[in-house]
Amino acid sequence: MPSFFTIMLSLLYSTKIVIAFVIFLITLSLVGLPLVFFILRWKFIAAKQRRKSEKQIVGLFHPYCNAGGGGEKVLWVGLLSLQRKYPDCEFYVYTGDVEATPQEIVEKVQKNLNVTLEKNVKFIYLHKRKWLEARMYPYFTLLCQSLGSLYLGFEALSLLNPDILIDTMGYTFTLPLFKYVGGCKTGSYLHYPTITTDMLKRVSNRVAMYNNRNAIARSPFLTAGKLFYYRIFAALYSWAGQSSDVTLVNSTFTLEHLNNIWSQPLHLVYPPCEVDHLKKIQRGNKHLQKIRILSLAQFRPEKDHPLQLQALYELREIIPEDLFANVILVMCGSCRNEDDRMRVKDLQDLSKHLSLENNVEFRVNITYEELMEEFANAYLGIHTMLDEHFGIGVVELMAAGLLTVAHKSGGPLLDIIETSEGSRLGFLATTADEYAHVIRYILYMSEAEVSGVRERARASVDRFSTKKFQDEFLRAIEPLFK
Repeated sequence: MPSFFTIMLSLLYSTKIVIAFVIFLITLSLVGLPLVFFILRWKFIAAKQRRKSEKQIVGLFHPYCNAGGGGEKVLWVGLLSLQRKYPDCEFYVYTGDVEATPQEIVEKVQKNLNVTLEKNVKFIYLHKRKWLEARMYPYFTLLCQSLGSLYLGFEALSLLNPDILIDTMGYTFTLPLFKYVGGCKTGSYLHYPTITTDMLKRVSNRVAMYNNRNAIARSPFLTAGKLFYYRIFAALYSWAGQSSDVTLVNSTFTLEHLNNIWSQPLHLVYPPCEVDHLKKIQRGNKHLQKIRILSLAQFRPEKDHPLQLQALYELREIIPEDLFANVILVMCGSCRNEDDRMRVKDLQDLSKHLSLENNVEFRVNITYEELMEEFANAYLGIHTMLDEHFGIGVVELMAAGLLTVAHKSGGPLLDIIETSEGSRLGFLATTADEYAHVIRYILYMSEAEVSGVRERARASVDRFSTKKFQDEFLRAIEPLFK
């Protein structure tokens, strides 16, 4: 048996170790981290000053530049606008699409997004993009993905330290790195806030969603813990946002939510929407025998494609069987990775489970020409994402003359679709049953009603045109080039 004196010595020794460890952590925080910061800043800025190029170097941070979605349309149209206004600059795109050559990326941009770039663009390939993937982090996903973006940003900065860095994908935590360590001017185009007050409310109200698990929603203790975590993350997100010298947002939804989190000027610049070509598509007075409902969205969980299948299932219950036999839901969208391809497989399985396989078509990663054919052949458009930040696909459906029903939230509600009688541009719904009844209503609309909605919708989309975006984008981003 150890004596009392021995036990007291052991405790005293353990206490000294703990105190020493705490002092070490405090010293590391107060001395070590600032020292590392100043060494890295000196290293990167000195390297930039030694650079022989007299041209201004502009980097665009978009790790998924080859995905072919609406966010990529913003990147490429924005880049093309900068190339034409600042031809003496050198432009680099940071991408994690290591499997695609520069030529393949440029050709896909032209083929799928109808954007022909100038030749003065180069690519910086990043090999640590996997740390952005949500699948890597089963817990604390938002925080870990943000730290992953910081890790990827450091790789990008190590490969090329630009004079101007523009983040076009919403990885806000990379901005302090480029601004304070790299000495860059920084700008960002935000498609949606990483965290919103609505997210906090849903967690507080214990609503189960794709970003709030059932186990957390059912537990008051876990809900309180997640709320604390979200508030800490929101404070960090706000701090990172202050590093953006010029911040552009794509919608009223994003603007309002960021105003609640950030405290700096924001420029509302609607994303570029392909309206000129689509408005030229000829529409007859009556839909074809096959009633094609076009869905246009990347295959990501937040787009809520299952809701479209559920709406189709509900529609079968409220219209005659012979009419439903002619209804085809066409799901067009791009896949970024294996996770997205698995979602398509799950949707195909769900359509079979609901006995809808004869009424659903999947068109994945189709070309621009093929997409134009789908626009021409469709009669209705559908979009189901809750809190869609803007909705380029919704605008394009309306521009093509399709009678469009979108989710009653976010950009479609605040910016795009007017639903009051006499000035109706489209339709809004929330549940599968509401979508089904709206579609049924559309199928029985008179020719005059159809023409009225179609003409007003097509006239309204010019405010979202590519030309409008280019002018507003260049005006907002100009201070970075002075």
